[in-house]
This record gives sequence, structure tokens and C-alpha cells, in this order.
Amino acid sequence: MAKTWKTEPAESLRVGADVRLADIDPGSTPGFDGDKKYGRQALESGAEQLSELQEKLFADSRAGGGKSVLLVLQAMDTAGKGGIVRHVVGAVDPQGVAHHAFKRPTEEELAHDFLWRVRNQLPDAGMIGVFDRSHYEDVLIGRVRSLVAPEVIESRYDDINAFEAEVAASGTTIVKVMLHISSDEQKARLGERLERPDKFWKYNPGDVDERLVWNDYQEAYEIALRKTSTEVAPWFVVPADKKWFARVAVQRLLIGALRGLDLGWPAADFDIETEKVRLATS
Repeated sequence: MAKTWKTEPAESLRVGADVRLADIDPGSTPGFDGDKKYGRQALESGAEQLSELQEKLFADSRAGGGKSVLLVLQAMDTAGKGGIVRHVVGAVDPQGVAHHAFKRPTEEELAHDFLWRVRNQLPDAGMIGVFDRSHYEDVLIGRVRSLVAPEVIESRYDDINAFEAEVAASGTTIVKVMLHISSDEQKARLGERLERPDKFWKYNPGDVDERLVWNDYQEAYEIALRKTSTEVAPWFVVPADKKWFARVAVQRLLIGALRGLDLGWPAADFDIETEKVRLATS
């Protein structure tokens, strides 16, 4: 396949300190040189690369390596987090994936600091961890719905930065993705769920309530992006109105993160020629 990326997503989608979501078109395809058909071909082609890199990561851990990757997915509802998990992460060996969807905190979780439950779900060495929502809920819905005092929210940004720096220092490469969907596209996707019996189970009346404070969420996201996009854990805003683009962009981000680990296949810890002879005579 010809070159598909004019600019790598790690560069074109990485946010700056002055990021404004209103300036990012949710229907755009930054850096990608192709249409939907081409995007699907790129996704299929990239699946093989991602699978091999994931296997190298897993094999490296079996040889004593301590590296892992954590994909953090944040978005408004219907933006396509589930599709990323199925169509991107789902292309690799499931034994090398640790997926966790963070829901409303339990009583036990509320009895600890807000990062306690997150620490418990960090990926082990050799794994690709996926957070479907994450600790960022505590500065997003927490801010919009005033679940805690404003000063508590403010302190959490620093807590998150310190936590992620610690995680990165331990050998985990963090890829943080905000899937940026437009209000109109979300409305259309919610409408589709109301028209199709096979989608009823996905519909949540509470999503309409959240739409009523859409601008508040956009502001909360902007603040979080600005305050917590760091060198060791940068944020990437992925336009998500076109599902095919969001998937191929996140796949490319993961491929880039894994390539950056410079992994090779572990060397044999036995005498190869001896084992050939033993096998032949067995």
C-alpha cells in the first residue's frame, strides 16, 4: 500500500498547551492521505503490524522485560470507544490485552483516593492495557456535575500528572486519546440506537441529560487536556465523526508507541543445535 500518512498522528494529533476543541474539526482527517475505503485498507494492513509488535512485547516480558503500554480512551458517549477496542485492540492476541471499563465508583472504591482503583488496573509487563474511561472521569464529570469542591478538582490535575509520571517511569508507555465527536454526530448516533432493536441495549436516557451540558463538558475537557498533557503522557485529540479515521489513527498511535520501545525477539536461552538433535531423535 502507498504511503497513507502525510504527517504521523503522534505529531498531527498531539495537543498543545493552548488547545481549543472548537478549533479542531471532528469531521476532519488530519495527516491522512486517503478516503474511507483507503482508511479501511490501512486499518487491515496495520493490524498485522500491531499484532506482531504486541507479540514482541509479550515475548519480551517472558524473557524478563518490564515494559507495557497503556491506552487511555476518553470521550463523550457514542464517540466510538467500543469500536476502538473491537476493531483496533481486538486485532491482537487477547492474552496480551488487559481491558478495563471504569464505571461509577463502588462503595469500596469511594473509601479510597480517586487513583486507588486505577492503580489496581494498571497493565502488567508485556501487556497492552486499555482504560475505557479512566481517572479523568474524576476531573470531567466531577467538574461538570460539581461532585466535589472546586479546589479538590484543581488538586487532582497535579495528582494525575504525578501518578502518570510514576507509571511511565516504571516502564509503561502511556497513550492518551480523546475521541472528539461533534454534538450533531452524537445526536445522529443516539437516534440510530432508538431506531434499531439491536441497538436499544446501548441507549441510555442519561445521555440526553449529558447533552444538555455539552458546552460544560467541552470546557472540562479543554482544561484537563491543557493541564495534563505532559512529555511522558501527552494527549492526542482524534476527530471521531468518521469512525474509520478514528480507528486507523488510534491504531497508528499504538504502532508508534510499540515501535518506540525498540523491541526484538528474545534470544534462545538454550543451545539450538543441541535441541535440534534431541528433537530429531525423540
